[in-house]
Amino acid sequence: MYHILTLNKISPEGLHLFDRAKYSYSAEMADPDAIMVRSANMLEMELPATVKAIARAGAGVNNIPLDACTQRGIVVFNTPGANANAVKEMVMAGLLLSARKIFPAMEWVQTLKGQGDEVTKLVEQGKSKFAGPELQGKSLGVIGLGAVGVEVANFAENFGMTVYGYDPYLSVDTAWKLSRTVHHADNLRTIYEHCDFITLHVPLTPETKGMINSESIAMMKHGVRILNFARNALVNDEDILQALEEKTVRCYVTDFPDDHLLGQPGVLATPHLAASTPESEDNCARMAARELVDFLENGNIQNSVNLPNVTMCRSGDLRLGIIHRNIPAMISGISNLLSEVGANIENLTNRARGEYAYTLVDLAGEIPAATLDRLQQIDGVVRVTAYR
Repeated sequence: MYHILTLNKISPEGLHLFDRAKYSYSAEMADPDAIMVRSANMLEMELPATVKAIARAGAGVNNIPLDACTQRGIVVFNTPGANANAVKEMVMAGLLLSARKIFPAMEWVQTLKGQGDEVTKLVEQGKSKFAGPELQGKSLGVIGLGAVGVEVANFAENFGMTVYGYDPYLSVDTAWKLSRTVHHADNLRTIYEHCDFITLHVPLTPETKGMINSESIAMMKHGVRILNFARNALVNDEDILQALEEKTVRCYVTDFPDDHLLGQPGVLATPHLAASTPESEDNCARMAARELVDFLENGNIQNSVNLPNVTMCRSGDLRLGIIHRNIPAMISGISNLLSEVGANIENLTNRARGEYAYTLVDLAGEIPAATLDRLQQIDGVVRVTAYR
């Protein structure tokens, strides 16, 4: 029986994928094999020794202690693309809100309550101060062409926008999904100099933190509108507020309000709504559940954020999943020990990611229980799991 600890309310659409004959799940679980989480803060959580995997039902993993998990051989999954459509739709709304002054116009209209027959006349007199440009014919820069960025880039063309995309780490699979009419920007300066609107879709890393600042804003078109539905710290609050005051940035749309931004002219803030749709929550939960099932039952890793993705069709009688340091002679050490006990290797695959690697080995027949202990004792091996 596999035990799953749920730290947030997880959509039943995902939980239903766990075979109740083999799985139990609960918000109270003493020795879980895995954890499903959405936004709960796990950074200070003491992880039970039994935990082998954590699945984040969403894209961002800033709430999970990745380094500590990697060192302990805990696989951390996320669900890329599961909420992409929800975020894309929110970005489209953000584009319209930033251009047409819809929100301040709606606020102003409410002040006319009680004016009786004068309302229609007052509307006609006051509407001009809320005029804004159309999206058709304008240019949009999409920084980050992952699952969300590609959908935003492709859909924006339906508005008649000229789209520029920048992503130095663009994957082959993602490139196939990107419209061929999207302009490929080799550098950020191209985005900054050509685009009337800029939307951010990159993870928060030391390199991207504060990437929108006074220096980058100085390279942008005067009156640019910036949208941030990715991560709060990508934008320097002080610099963006200064740019809004100077009108070099016309509008800043963010899904991450804080006290510095609230109530400031030119800031349109939403309460982290981008992925908040029932469809998105269902999709994320389903993907997270499938990732955990495939790992717990077969040792396959797909969509990991801290360890290499490795999958292999099952063969033989016993599978070993070995998380280890990416150091020389590791594969030969594993193979030699298995040969020493007479084990026949039917299939083996290995992949590295930075300082760590993952090896799947399918064996014909069984091996002595002591062999698993000996494998665990190999210098550099972090965790050995047997799958039958």
